[in-house]
Amino acid sequence: MVKSASLVRAGLTDEMVAQLADYENSDLPEAWKAAVQFSEHLSGSPKGPIPAELHARLRESFSEVEILRLGALLAVGSGWQRMIEAFGIRPDHYENGQNGPWVE
Repeated sequence: MVKSASLVRAGLTDEMVAQLADYENSDLPEAWKAAVQFSEHLSGSPKGPIPAELHARLRESFSEVEILRLGALLAVGSGWQRMIEAFGIRPDHYENGQNGPWVE
């Protein structure tokens, strides 16, 4: 099961977080599925402009302004994560010598 204390603190259940691994086949709201697909696209999988199908899917749940805001938020989060990895920043509860959360 996927664990994310921050998502659970934000109001998601452990079951909802676990469904993110296979979000397309989950019972999560369609808006969430579109947002996760958008997040995957912005993270570089696949690269390039947003496909028309994804843009249309996003417009079913979000306004153009909301899509831009979501994209900006996702870009900041992705950039922040890359900076954390680049500087080797680890959460306070990690012990010396323990791998960062990005190492599998």
